[in-house]
Amino acid sequence: MIPFNKPHLGGKELWYIAQSHAKGQMAGDGSFTKQCQAWLEQRTGSHKALLTHSCTAALEMAAILADLQPGDEVIMPSYTFVSTANAFALRGAVPVFVDIRSDTLNLDERKIEAAITPRTRAIAPVHYAGVGCDMDAIMAIAERHGLLVIEDAAQGVLASYRDRPLGAIGHLGAFSFHETKNIISGEGGALLINDPALTERAEIIREKGTNRSQFFRGQVDKYTWVDIGSSYLPGEIIAAFLWAQMEEADAITARRLAIWERYHAAFEPLERAGRVRRPVIPDGCGHNAHMYYLLLRDLDDRTAFIQAMKARDIHCVFHYVPLHSAPQGRMIGRAADELRVTTDLADRLVRLPLWLGLEEEQERVIETALRVLTT
Repeated sequence: MIPFNKPHLGGKELWYIAQSHAKGQMAGDGSFTKQCQAWLEQRTGSHKALLTHSCTAALEMAAILADLQPGDEVIMPSYTFVSTANAFALRGAVPVFVDIRSDTLNLDERKIEAAITPRTRAIAPVHYAGVGCDMDAIMAIAERHGLLVIEDAAQGVLASYRDRPLGAIGHLGAFSFHETKNIISGEGGALLINDPALTERAEIIREKGTNRSQFFRGQVDKYTWVDIGSSYLPGEIIAAFLWAQMEEADAITARRLAIWERYHAAFEPLERAGRVRRPVIPDGCGHNAHMYYLLLRDLDDRTAFIQAMKARDIHCVFHYVPLHSAPQGRMIGRAADELRVTTDLADRLVRLPLWLGLEEEQERVIETALRVLTT
């Protein structure tokens, strides 16, 4: 079986884990955590990066920093992972689902303003497949209406929009280092604080609502409970593994892009024939080859394709079930319109295997997919 995903080792992960143990600090905010945070700040230009135990945790921190109150509204796509909505719902906020663009499957910036009400407090664009949303338009809307922009850049590490790193354009950004992402630590994430005014409180929230970070910098003579918060730090083992991945990040991205380009070239004839639609990368978007997907003709076509590939020992998957159609989404969220593009494309999208080491098996995946799609 060719799996859909296979975690990649760069080479130094286990050595760095052993070093973290030898240094005698296994809890969070050790030397590896600091190295990872400095790397993120340097590569993104963010004012401050804070490692978290997941992207979900980073989004939950962002929701607290947004000072959301029960009944406040946050605009987001329905075609996203549940964490995007859960982070805000935990604060009592209402997810307002807006349709996606048919080209990138990103939040349709042209439909945002119609969804804004007096209760709207934030916009949460999701950079699907590591392809940037139209952030210039989104930031302009946010400025006109006094809204916070929280980028869900879970899939966007080392991707860019008009030469600006994803996650570092809005007021806050969230990364994921889950094992299905490009740069991994099993579980893991980071919050990027791009508005300096939010930095001090972000550190407090991450440290269980205490000013512990200020204490260790010598800014206060003792630390105490000063705000709400939780334990959002990853342990040093996670950070050590992640640091090894960050050292190889450019090489990892280059190899993924090569796999992505091989898929893209192989399926061009089928797209010209109207059999599939390939991903669209708009001008100005520097993607990171997080995933390769195809849009098939309909749900039956996709179901048959996945089953046929599985029968040939190749694991392909569909992606999100739109949140506005989920039981919890219907209960606590609000759809801004009929979300026709979301509903249509969610039924047709299929993801192909993409992981480092697939190079040796990629021709088999391509040849099998072409046979299935042309018979």
